[in-house]
Amino acid sequence: MSAPQYIPGHRLLTGRTAVITAAAGAGIGGATARKFLEEGARIVIGDAHARRLKETEQALAEEFGAANVTSLPCDVTDETQVQALFAHAEQAHGSLDIVVNNAGLGGTAELTEMTDAQWSKVLDVTLNGTFRCTRAALRSLRSAGRGGVVVNNASVVGWRAQTGQAHYAAAKAGVMALTRCAAVEAAAYGVRVNAVAPSLAMHPHLVKVTSAELLDELTGKEAFGRYAEPWEIANVIVFLASGYSSYMTGEVVPVSSQRA
Repeated sequence: MSAPQYIPGHRLLTGRTAVITAAAGAGIGGATARKFLEEGARIVIGDAHARRLKETEQALAEEFGAANVTSLPCDVTDETQVQALFAHAEQAHGSLDIVVNNAGLGGTAELTEMTDAQWSKVLDVTLNGTFRCTRAALRSLRSAGRGGVVVNNASVVGWRAQTGQAHYAAAKAGVMALTRCAAVEAAAYGVRVNAVAPSLAMHPHLVKVTSAELLDELTGKEAFGRYAEPWEIANVIVFLASGYSSYMTGEVVPVSSQRA
């Protein structure tokens, strides 16, 4: 089955300001940045890759206007950089409404061969980084007192077993649990916290860290016989960030056609 036709924006996020992490590139973060702009939002994008981030900012600014796009390098394993990103968003736009925690790191290693360093690196980016950014987001949104939305990027691997993915699966399961607990706490000040859980979304980085054999195997498990395009995941993130999901919080929404 071929990918469906790209869906244009419907101005669902007009007047909103969003922070999006790991947004420099062709993956889910980059697709979400573009989708948010198409939906009328102003965005602040962060990424650990400073050169690629600047190139992304410039390209989006040329298309959507420099007033709507700004960026700041941010390694989510560094609390100082996380704080700087959120301070930059408030300084640039005077407000913050939406935060998309997209930063994550994968890898493949069977548990008996996995080193402490491999385990810790994946957990620090994927789970601890989401914690740091969620904490910063909730502090900012609570202080502003206008409500808001946090959307985390989890994975179906947080539910389903996969060889060589113990560190990634543990991290994504942690993101799911973090999402639910944060949602209960944040409801008191009108902030919603949800997550998406994609199965297989193709992007250039995934090709670099995953064998062709494994990608073929994973694609074969998808009911449509294909992987998701990053913008298909971004569409669900837009839904969770918009008023159309106003009664949803603490939910993890699969974006998947996986049969098993």
